[in-house]
Amino acid sequence: MLLLAKSILGLTLGFVLAIVIGLILIPILRKLKAGQTVSEFINKRHLKKNGTPTMGGIIFIVPPLIGITILILLGKLELNSNLIILIFTFVAYAFLGFIDDYMKVVQHNNKGLSIKVKFLFQLLIALVFYLIYSKNGGSSNLQISLFKINIPLGWGYMIFILFLLVGTTNAVNITDGLDGLCGGLSIMSFLAYGVIAWGSSWIMGYDSIAIFSFMLIGGIAGFLLFNVAPARVFMGDTGSLALGGALATIAILTHHEISLAIIGGVFVIETLSSLIQIIAITKFNKKVFLKAPLHHHFEELGWEEPDIVKVFWVIGFLLAMFGVVYGVWL
Repeated sequence: MLLLAKSILGLTLGFVLAIVIGLILIPILRKLKAGQTVSEFINKRHLKKNGTPTMGGIIFIVPPLIGITILILLGKLELNSNLIILIFTFVAYAFLGFIDDYMKVVQHNNKGLSIKVKFLFQLLIALVFYLIYSKNGGSSNLQISLFKINIPLGWGYMIFILFLLVGTTNAVNITDGLDGLCGGLSIMSFLAYGVIAWGSSWIMGYDSIAIFSFMLIGGIAGFLLFNVAPARVFMGDTGSLALGGALATIAILTHHEISLAIIGGVFVIETLSSLIQIIAITKFNKKVFLKAPLHHHFEELGWEEPDIVKVFWVIGFLLAMFGVVYGVWL
């Protein structure tokens, strides 16, 4: 019950801090003219969003960092290697996203860092993750609890971690295309992993992982007050890469990597829709979807943006809850 109380307190603290930061940050971003340049290839309805401030991910990135620091200084949480890995990955991917967003703002386009450069730095962050993880006794076994399978991967686990981190960060980034969509889905995913972390008492720092998750949930909820349609600020790559990195990190640290395919099911579907579209166009010169990723396909069908977001949220919630059942019970 104490961990539950700490998690609720963390959620509340994250929510309040995010609102305060948002009220301060958004006017500053507007003054600096740090606006998003909307691509002309997206649905024409998005053109009215041109100039909306980006880099808003800072609103939910800062609260858990402040909250965790306060708890450590008060002696309520112990700094351990798993918490260090989580904070490092979260901040490192956020910083990479910030650089990308900054370049987009300066260049007044959606290019930012090149795909190769971004991919290289994503790999470097994942590599540092693995080095800290392995040197502190992290397990290199892949567990599939449903079938009672425990696969020792050895060095192969490093490749698996690289794939999971890079894949998840890009999947979350791809999903960030409608007001409130990525933020709402992220809340559900971190809620699922927060609950899973609660019950993972055999893992070093399980309580800090759970509390971090709920602080981040509170931060994202506060951010959504400014991000639901019509959005007053976008999270940008600053936010989406940080969320993807943290999500994959918690999945690895709690040894529920396979659950990520279920809990983050909408992120997976969105990524697959983009991949399918690319293959269909390049190999067969045909489109499977009117536009990719999938949320843009529904826009082309005439759906209103808030309706698409609501449907995706419902699907994301159901998948996240099923992921908890799979991860904790099955």
